[in-house]
Amino acid sequence: MPSEPRQNHFLIIQDDIGRREYALNASMYSIGRDPQCDIRLISQFVSRRHATLVQILNDDGSYYYRIVDGYPKGEPSVNGIRINGRKRKAHDLEHDDEIVFGPQVLATYLALKRDAYDTTPPDEFDITLISPGMVDEPEDDEPEDEDNPKNGAGKG
Repeated sequence: MPSEPRQNHFLIIQDDIGRREYALNASMYSIGRDPQCDIRLISQFVSRRHATLVQILNDDGSYYYRIVDGYPKGEPSVNGIRINGRKRKAHDLEHDDEIVFGPQVLATYLALKRDAYDTTPPDEFDITLISPGMVDEPEDDEPEDEDNPKNGAGKG
C-alpha cells in the first residue's frame, strides 16, 4: 500500500573530467576545486570553495537544498554561480535547475518524487497468476534416436 510520496535528491556534475552523479542526503555539502570539498569540481575556472549546498527542512518533514555562493560566513567565489542563466548569491533549488560554476562546468539538480511502499512480507494470498497464453507445452528433452521406440521409428 503506498504511503506519502518521498523525494530523492541528486546533483549531476559535468566538468573537465566528465559527468558524475551525487545522491544528496547530508545536511551540508561543500563544492569546489579543493580536494577537501564534498563535491569536487575539476576546472581552473572554479574556486577552491566555490559554493555550499545546505539542506532546508519543510514543515512536513521533507527537505530541499539551497545553494549559496562561496563558503558559509566566508568569501564568495571569484566567478560566482548562475542558476538557470541568472547570477545569484543564493537560490532554493528546484527540480531540473541548472547551476553554472564556470565555462563548461555545470550541474543539474534533480528532486525525483517516488512513492514509498510498505515493505512488510506479503500475505498468504499474494500469488502470481498464470496466463494460459504464456504457458507452453513442456519441451521434450530426449534426443531423437532412430532406435528409441518412444520416437515411433524403430529399425525393422
